[in-house]
Amino acid sequence: MSTVVIIGAGHGAGQAAASLRQEGHEGPIIIFGDEPYLPYQRPPLSKQYLSGEQELERLYLRPQKFYDDKDVDVRTGVRITSIDADGKTVTTDGGETVAWDHLIMATGSRARILNIEGSDLGGIHYLRTIADVDAIRAEMGEGKKLVIVGGGYIGLEVASVAVTSGMEVHVIEMEDRILQRVTTADMSAYYHNLHTNRGVHIHTNTGVSGFKGENGRVTAVKAGDVSFDADVVIVGIGIIPNIELAQEAGLNCDNGIVVDDHCRSSNPDIYAVGDCSNHPNPLLGRRLRLESVPNAMEQARVACANICGKDKTYASIPWFWSDQYELKLQMVGFSADGDQQVLRGDKEANQFAVFYLNDGKVVAADAVNSPKEFMMCKQMIGRAVDAEKLADPEQDLKELMK
Repeated sequence: MSTVVIIGAGHGAGQAAASLRQEGHEGPIIIFGDEPYLPYQRPPLSKQYLSGEQELERLYLRPQKFYDDKDVDVRTGVRITSIDADGKTVTTDGGETVAWDHLIMATGSRARILNIEGSDLGGIHYLRTIADVDAIRAEMGEGKKLVIVGGGYIGLEVASVAVTSGMEVHVIEMEDRILQRVTTADMSAYYHNLHTNRGVHIHTNTGVSGFKGENGRVTAVKAGDVSFDADVVIVGIGIIPNIELAQEAGLNCDNGIVVDDHCRSSNPDIYAVGDCSNHPNPLLGRRLRLESVPNAMEQARVACANICGKDKTYASIPWFWSDQYELKLQMVGFSADGDQQVLRGDKEANQFAVFYLNDGKVVAADAVNSPKEFMMCKQMIGRAVDAEKLADPEQDLKELMK
């Protein structure tokens, strides 16, 4: 029986273990994760887990019993240091060599580090793992000053939790607007107003130049001639795919591990899924690397089906979500692909959807507290619609699809 080794312990790895058994794989499955936890969810880290609403056990994708029942060997706290692609083995940081017939790389990504003056001071954090959030939570507290470097989704999710808990929060963003890399100017303005109305101080066109400290701990964030007092700092300036093992193993890499539409790398016995993979999307007509839970899980399903002898290709429209305060933003597709915006609903009531059309066809949507519009948009992608009817909240969206 063939052995499948999975490197990583996130959504992609957890889904891969389940999918292999669902597809009929009867051989050994071994998961290697360098953290001391079962495969777990990352999205709640900056939301419910940070706020204390969700306990550690609820982060796990599946309990230990699942892996025991499915005969999946999960080795936590073990880091893979090298891959021998020709010999079909991996080597652990403990010196053990493990053979495989198929290898799934679900190595994910890591936080981009800010290397400037004072960046080694205590109290400066990144938010990527359970350990990161545990350290942040230990330093949060009502009345304390939090400075967040980076106005992306992670930074804004943290800001919503922190200001709600009574902290003074400043968000520093070097671009013209928050969320500039991921959404439209209108949506950026909406979220800017949302946060400032809740008490968050947002500073755009502001670059961080260094950190001040006393007794080894951060006390302020420097931004040119301006300084922001800080008890705690969280840096959220993007992530880097973990592709070093793949590169050293001789796999083709370019902004991720390059895979085909079957999630196979340049080595036909090695697959890559999730944040670390650069894959073709036939529905979008281009290659991309996605930092998305649904993408990681669907790619895992595709890879496992092919390992088990099926012929399955990856073809999904990307979707994402972000929870800030009592608002759930659900996104499908990429707004940048549209040349026309259609608003449906009421921004003032914090319940609306913005549909993005290109040549009259739906290509994306941002839905705030509008799950019905989000679900319908997933079905409307690529369809031509009447923009005037689409904007009418009384119009049944199912009728527009006929």
